[in-house]
Amino acid sequence: MQKNKSAWKKRSFYVALFGALAMISASARADQFGIQIAGGEADHDIRKADVGVVWDPNWTWWEIAGFHFTVVGEAHVAYWDIRESQASHPNIWEFGLTPMFRFIKSSGWFRPYVEAGVGVRLLSHVRETPDRTFSSSFQFADVVGVGAQFGAHQNYQAGFRFQHLSNAGIEHPNPGINFSQIYLQYNF
Repeated sequence: MQKNKSAWKKRSFYVALFGALAMISASARADQFGIQIAGGEADHDIRKADVGVVWDPNWTWWEIAGFHFTVVGEAHVAYWDIRESQASHPNIWEFGLTPMFRFIKSSGWFRPYVEAGVGVRLLSHVRETPDRTFSSSFQFADVVGVGAQFGAHQNYQAGFRFQHLSNAGIEHPNPGINFSQIYLQYNF
């Protein structure tokens, strides 16, 4: 049993690494890519630290009153710190990919936006505490947020996101978890 868990962790790591490298290599030809750091928390005294690689292909469509729609791709690796005294796995890793759709101001030094996306996640462990467990390592990530891109060359971003993770009822129990996160991003 322990050998299977070790093999699963190794495969999960390689899948996340492959996704991040694919995003980085694709971004080498793209107009812009960035590095994102985020911090957040959820119910039950859980803290989350997140690092992401973001690819912006600079697609624009539906120009409306000085704003337009776009999409960016994100690859994430996150660490959950579960601080409850009865935590079964106080350290959970999360790996995932998410396309984020944005409605963003088209020009100016300060460009506010709203965003939403649905991605996939893999968790290193499914049991948080003896009373709370996810039924599968595979989860969906639903994300909504607000933020702004700013600077003379639009190199900086900051925002707030609400993220819900669950397996969409594929297996039960499906308790889900909600994170509130603040993020900062530097675009190259």
